[in-house]
Amino acid sequence: MIARQWHGRVPAAKADAYYEYLLSTGIPGYRATPGNLGVYVFRRRQGDVVHYLLTSLWDSWDSIRAFAGAEPEVARYYPEDDEFLLERETEVIHFEVLTTPEGDRIS
Repeated sequence: MIARQWHGRVPAAKADAYYEYLLSTGIPGYRATPGNLGVYVFRRRQGDVVHYLLTSLWDSWDSIRAFAGAEPEVARYYPEDDEFLLERETEVIHFEVLTTPEGDRIS
């Protein structure tokens, strides 16, 4: 299993609207891609800025490429993202998932 992490920052005044936007764009995009095993959305307020961290889980690199394109390290964006985001981070990071939340090893 592979975890893909993307980070973005929005003005605090737009944080709730951005979450609703994610629920109608990126989250369904992840879930509609074969091989997606789920997505977590984390949010943290820091003064006037709200950070979002999305961690999606995938069964293979091929599945990630089906979602992200030929260069899976490049962040994927939707046209309306610029209405919310303070900047577009260009890269995402990937991790090999070694255990489940229950502590079971993943082969």
